[in-house]
Amino acid sequence: MTLRNALVGTLAVASLAACGTTTPSADSGKIQVVASTNVWGSVLKAVGGDAVEVKALLDDPSADPHSYESKPADAALVKDAKLVVFNGGGYDNFFAKLITSDATKKIEAFPLRDNHAEPTTSEAPKSEAPDADGHDHDENEHVWYDFHTVQAVAEAAANELGALAPDKKTTFEKNTADFTAKLEELEKKVDGIGKGKKVAATEPIAHYLLDETEAEDVTPEAFSKAIEEEADVPAAALASMNQLVEGKQINVLVENTQTENQVTKQVVEKAKAAGVPVVQVTETLPAGVTSYLDWMSKQVDALSQALKA
Repeated sequence: MTLRNALVGTLAVASLAACGTTTPSADSGKIQVVASTNVWGSVLKAVGGDAVEVKALLDDPSADPHSYESKPADAALVKDAKLVVFNGGGYDNFFAKLITSDATKKIEAFPLRDNHAEPTTSEAPKSEAPDADGHDHDENEHVWYDFHTVQAVAEAAANELGALAPDKKTTFEKNTADFTAKLEELEKKVDGIGKGKKVAATEPIAHYLLDETEAEDVTPEAFSKAIEEEADVPAAALASMNQLVEGKQINVLVENTQTENQVTKQVVEKAKAAGVPVVQVTETLPAGVTSYLDWMSKQVDALSQALKA
């Protein structure tokens, strides 16, 4: 979604401690990694395994990522981290501002979306210039729903972690290969399954995932823009959206449950009343879920079932 105030990126961990409920300690002997959100954190955990201790600045599934404001403790965590990972693309600008040293190893996901082959990370390229709201509207910044970008981040993580712990490089590479194989399985599940179908979304969070299905996203542009910018939805755009759901002109409605408001709630209610399947997606990992693959698999399965209905 567009990110006016600030968003965080991603991190889930294999244990509560790794998940960000405790402050990473250099005394653990593990590589200290800090992520803007628990989504990207979970990807780093999948690659690093027991060799890393990951902290996500945003891992509350009930929080609105757009309203997150960094704290002094966040700056301290980033300063002490051996590696940091964030989304970029205007999504989590607050995190980029916490990186005060050029020596900090970093992985920025957004610039890797078109660079799947050989991602570079320590000197991550700058994202395209965002607009006045801090967003880049030419490209969708929610790249954790793009399996190719996720793979690129995992490969970058293996490179960076391998440089930090050369004796574990082979392990990182194997973990990445296993992770990539499962990503490819997810991609095969959705590849082309929405061809000939129409979908709409309360926000364009799962944009890349819907692209993989080849379904046509018919969400009124003015509706999406207003919801992303937390502005009033124009009456004409709302009427068009309501017509889509009430008239069953779409096969699926995709709902971002993490930043719902009265307008999106009403659209969802209308869809359910009309018998239009509603697929829920989130921006960060839900409570109790510590794996990117587990989280994404559930969403992929839900979308697949809805499109095949």
